[in-house]
Amino acid sequence: MERKVRLYGDPVLRQKAKPILDFDELLRALIDEMTQSMYRYDGTGLAAPQVGIGLRLMLVDIQDGSGPTPMINPELIEASEETVKGEEGCLSFPDIYEDIERPKWVCVRYQDGSGKEWEKRLEGFGARVISHEMDHLDGVLMIDHLSHLKRKMLRKRLDIIREKAREIIQSLESGIPEA
Repeated sequence: MERKVRLYGDPVLRQKAKPILDFDELLRALIDEMTQSMYRYDGTGLAAPQVGIGLRLMLVDIQDGSGPTPMINPELIEASEETVKGEEGCLSFPDIYEDIERPKWVCVRYQDGSGKEWEKRLEGFGARVISHEMDHLDGVLMIDHLSHLKRKMLRKRLDIIREKAREIIQSLESGIPEA
């Protein structure tokens, strides 16, 4: 089963996610569902808040052939001061792509699905994906990195996404499947 990606305007996207304490079958099922959702929506990363779950879990696929990596309770332990600007999209902001400044490299510590701790240093695209998904776990969105003027220019498109988010929330609350 895949999970519906929440859109800009859904309050869950602005909440700080809580740590995961139980590494059990429910967690593994959530990872599987998120993996299906990430690929269905053609993503390279997905954070649990984006599917309505306020937990510190993210999936990343840095497109190096290793497939999706679940990162549980990730911590950014180091990041370069040097930044690079690059185009980013976000599953919670369909069809919006903007240049965002991110660290050139990052080092992240996380746990896998069994609770084992790992550290990984990523550069370029990998650093961008990690930084983007880490933001989601802290309630920070892609548009928060844009200037006031740029957000103002996107206002109409953001309003359309926000309205779609309201419709999704209403359908989820009513138990009525979406069309």
